[in-house]
Amino acid sequence: MQAARERAFDCVLVWKFDRFARSTQHLLAALEEFDYLSIRFVSIQDQIDTTSPMGKAMFTLIGAMAELESSLISERVTAGMKAAKARGKPLGRPRTRAAIVTRIEELAKTTDLSVRGIHQRIGAPIGRGVVGDIVKRIRHSPVAH
Repeated sequence: MQAARERAFDCVLVWKFDRFARSTQHLLAALEEFDYLSIRFVSIQDQIDTTSPMGKAMFTLIGAMAELESSLISERVTAGMKAAKARGKPLGRPRTRAAIVTRIEELAKTTDLSVRGIHQRIGAPIGRGVVGDIVKRIRHSPVAH
């Protein structure tokens, strides 16, 4: 928006308008500012060009519908997670097995291997970030040294 205010360009071209703004309020505020600055806004996928009255109207309607869709998806996800929790289904990633955690801790204490090296050495199907968190906890705790 700063570049727009500095008049560094005269047209904003996006693939799809919902990639430009997450809410109708943000979208409309940006469009008003672009209009004030005489900057054209074009959405290729939605075939909307704000230089025409029909383009402005369609853009506003589509923006409102996209925000509605996003809100509905969010509500459905939240309801689905609550229902799964009520059925006793555990949410989130499964816990790393204790034996794997112990092996990572031992390697962190007894070797100078990098996180990547420890991850490769254990060969377990867990993320390198999990290994990194364990290594960091062990190597940065006061009793580790």
